[in-house]
Amino acid sequence: MKILYFAWLRERLNRGEEEVSPPAEVVTISDLIDWLASRDEAFAHAVAKRSLIRAAVDARLVPHDAAIAGAKVVALFPPMTGG
Repeated sequence: MKILYFAWLRERLNRGEEEVSPPAEVVTISDLIDWLASRDEAFAHAVAKRSLIRAAVDARLVPHDAAIAGAKVVALFPPMTGG
């Protein structure tokens, strides 16, 4: 699956995307964030305040307990503001 990073997450990680193959036990957005944090110290630091991270699965906004089975793209980003 492709992971997309936006806004300050992208800047802090110094990358906009990456391809990953999470293990079978990674079944939700929350699990995915935990797994990504366990393998990348910069990511762990960037998402230390999990409540600030929003997610979308295949372009649909989802909560952290949403399933990722079959997802092609997961986007992670800070809260959005309008203007």
